[in-house]
Amino acid sequence: MNEGSATATSSSTTASSTGNISSNADENARKVQIYKDNLISRAENLIIKEFPERIVRLNALLETSQFAHRNFSDVYQELNIPVPPPIVVETGSGDASTNAAKRQRLNSSYGVDGEGGTNVLALPTGRVDCNKAISELILIVKPVIRALVEDSNLLKMWISFMIPKIEDGNNFGVSIQEDTLSEIQSVETEAATFFDQISRYFVTRAKVVSKVAKYPHIDDYRRAVAEVDEKEFLSLWLVLSEVRNRYCSLHDIVIKNMEKLKKPRSSNTDSLY
Repeated sequence: MNEGSATATSSSTTASSTGNISSNADENARKVQIYKDNLISRAENLIIKEFPERIVRLNALLETSQFAHRNFSDVYQELNIPVPPPIVVETGSGDASTNAAKRQRLNSSYGVDGEGGTNVLALPTGRVDCNKAISELILIVKPVIRALVEDSNLLKMWISFMIPKIEDGNNFGVSIQEDTLSEIQSVETEAATFFDQISRYFVTRAKVVSKVAKYPHIDDYRRAVAEVDEKEFLSLWLVLSEVRNRYCSLHDIVIKNMEKLKKPRSSNTDSLY
């Protein structure tokens, strides 16, 4: 009697567990479908409405005084690293060994031999700040780059959801989807590299500034800092222009092929009879 009750209880528990698993699977499938529907709606609104707005806004930004017709001298910033006074080496009386020892100490301390340089423990005038003008431009450009990465990712998923199951024949529309997807992926990758370019600028500039601190009497290092800043200014203008161009190209290719992207396969069976 007890064995029968245990068997019945076990069967009831198994059935309940199976029902819960099935219910959870259905609920998860419903949530995934809602996510897909929302993503498709957001992507279509992005292409039709938001892309033109962003193109117009980027065009206006490129025409502002921060980017248009700006001289390289506008982004120049004086380094807060003074040139130390020259070292006067007295060649007075003394034996040869004493004078040689003095010369060796001076050479090792001040880099007369071209290897040591000035020992930098702290700068007398404080820290060396980042280039203020370039930093302001970076604060403007970085959100634009991030938006392009996010928009490209959204469009990539939208087209992926539109690709139908694999079948023989009638795949011209699918090839259009794949070509468009490849273009969007290249835009996403290129936009991500823009962030790396900004971080490399700060690392490169820091290395050159450290050279100025170590060899403050060499003007070439100071000029190198200015050249790095000018190059980054030009790069930021170019990045902003490329982001605008990428938005234009993506909007153009998607709008022209919207019908094939949304319905890659057309049924012609009705027209055959």
